[in-house]
Amino acid sequence: MAIYWIILFFVLLFIELATVNLVSIWFAIGAISAFITSFFTDIILWQLLVFVVISVISLFATLPLVNKIKKKEHIVPTNLDRVIGKEAEVIKEIRPNHFGEVEIFGSTWTAVSRDEIKVGEKVIVEKIDGVKLIVKKEEKK
Repeated sequence: MAIYWIILFFVLLFIELATVNLVSIWFAIGAISAFITSFFTDIILWQLLVFVVISVISLFATLPLVNKIKKKEHIVPTNLDRVIGKEAEVIKEIRPNHFGEVEIFGSTWTAVSRDEIKVGEKVIVEKIDGVKLIVKKEEKK
């Protein structure tokens, strides 16, 4: 039975190396553990139990690390974040449920707001939603 575990280990290792995500490393660890167990017992049920238990333990032991790595992969910093909190000028009227346009840093953006905002008024960019700016009226000081 040892030969099957080592073959499974190499297949799982190949799958892991062929993919860019962590998909089978935990099972490869379980397979090598079952391979080692096969030298001590011929009972397949024990080997299978070692395979499952070690795979699950290695999965949960590395889960925080995997989550940390995956979070970093999905965050793509852009220079567009610099417009958040900045002042823009309305160049096309913005009404609730209707898009308008604002100009900020020399670029024209589609903008939405809960308020009605007239052309020429100043707004503050709250956040970016896709290719639209979410804006609010600038509070008078």
